[in-house]
Amino acid sequence: MNQSALFKHFKSDLPASIVVFFVALPLCLGIALASGAPLFAGIIAGIIGGIVVGIASGSPLGVSGPAAGLAVIVFTSIETLGGSWQAFLTAVVLAGIFQMILGFAKAGFIAYFFPSSVIKGMLSGIGLLIILKQIPHALGWDMDVEGDDAFLQSDGQNTFSEISKALDFITPGALIIAVVSICILLFWDLYLTKKHKIFQLIQGPIVVVVLGIVMNILYTKQFLPFSLDEKQIVSIPVPDSVGDFFHQFTFPDLSVLGNFEVWKIAIVIAIVASLETLLCVEATDKLDPDKRITPVNRELKAQGLGNIVAGLIGGLPITQVIVRSSANINFGGKTKLSAILHGLILLISAISIAGVLNLVPLACLAAILIIVGYKLAKPSLFVQMYKLGWEQFIPFLATIIAILATDLLKGITVGILFGIFYTLRHSYRNSHHLKEVEKSENGMKVHYLILAEEVSFFNKASVLKTLDSIPSNSKVIIDCTKSKSIAYDVIELIKNFESNATTKNIVIEKINFIEN
Repeated sequence: MNQSALFKHFKSDLPASIVVFFVALPLCLGIALASGAPLFAGIIAGIIGGIVVGIASGSPLGVSGPAAGLAVIVFTSIETLGGSWQAFLTAVVLAGIFQMILGFAKAGFIAYFFPSSVIKGMLSGIGLLIILKQIPHALGWDMDVEGDDAFLQSDGQNTFSEISKALDFITPGALIIAVVSICILLFWDLYLTKKHKIFQLIQGPIVVVVLGIVMNILYTKQFLPFSLDEKQIVSIPVPDSVGDFFHQFTFPDLSVLGNFEVWKIAIVIAIVASLETLLCVEATDKLDPDKRITPVNRELKAQGLGNIVAGLIGGLPITQVIVRSSANINFGGKTKLSAILHGLILLISAISIAGVLNLVPLACLAAILIIVGYKLAKPSLFVQMYKLGWEQFIPFLATIIAILATDLLKGITVGILFGIFYTLRHSYRNSHHLKEVEKSENGMKVHYLILAEEVSFFNKASVLKTLDSIPSNSKVIIDCTKSKSIAYDVIELIKNFESNATTKNIVIEKINFIEN
């Protein structure tokens, strides 16, 4: 993309990047906390995901950063390496190299094997998960850290019990901010943006964040009879200077390259991060209003480059992330400039205005994410998928339920298994066609068994059932004219049927039968 094309939609990309920044900031911190890593590692990953991956990527709307799906892997990996953060960073660098190798090996084709119903289920599942996970933050109960998308939590609670617990500990100050923020966002989206272009340029979430800061200050100054706990506002490291900011960088310990565990962790990170990225690429392309197609092999290379840089300066592993990507799309992003700008804003803010960012209530950010979640899981999508039939609806629904009950990758796996079941069922039912001819030949009724273009061993049972149903004293014409491939199991089955046909006085005629 040349420079003029990159800045063509600057008026749309800039406000969208600010929204993505406010969505990404607490997630970067929360994922770092859930990973057992330094908080600053999450900020570094967000910056690199925006700037480095944003520049290298071919995705027009995808946004990269630290991913919740990797949090458990990071946490256990650091423990495996004896708590050495520097040793883990070496594994991140190696994972990035492996991802680049996958990109050059053109392994991105894997993305095209994810069924559409599963991708739509993933989007809806994540949307519902966002809403459920943000309700406690909107109520002021902040025991579940931002970025934790697992059903079961470290405190013994789960997604639903956490909401029930939050209802017993409502913070009025947080609830008021959340409710007012949601009302503003809905009013902005449904009414104001249609009235004047200025309201398209100044996005509702930006107004909500400013309002949240103002209300927090009013609480602090006791102009309003409410208050927020320190856990209910953003908390990022505040550097004293630019130099102090860069002193927070951590470098990998390359002396552990001889440790087999480091290589094993690197391979796991590379595989999981690549799968999450490819899933997100497919989902983001489906959300893109212009339906542009991301070059998947280039994306793997870009993610690999991002993880190499992240590992070299102390960042968490990076993937393309659907929450940030969908926020980018929903709030008007047009090109990858919005992703790059969000990284730059994160960098500048972490250096210069960290103190101001630490005034932002999590409740107003929860409101923004709840709206993002709703747009991902609109009721109309459920109706649409239901109307497409069970073959689409069941994998869609199974993916959603599994994501809510487990995590993203397990949910996708369950959805794909259901998709494979329906594919096999479809193949089972469409391997052949049996046509009966009313006229008789030498007193025998004639049956035409027309085999499909591809007949696999999965079709063995259905072909056997059909042949067994042919009555005695009849003729069967097995027509293989359309067939390009017939599995040996089916060939053997037909030959066995032919050998035993005389016992039932069945005459068999074969047309273009494939013997091997």
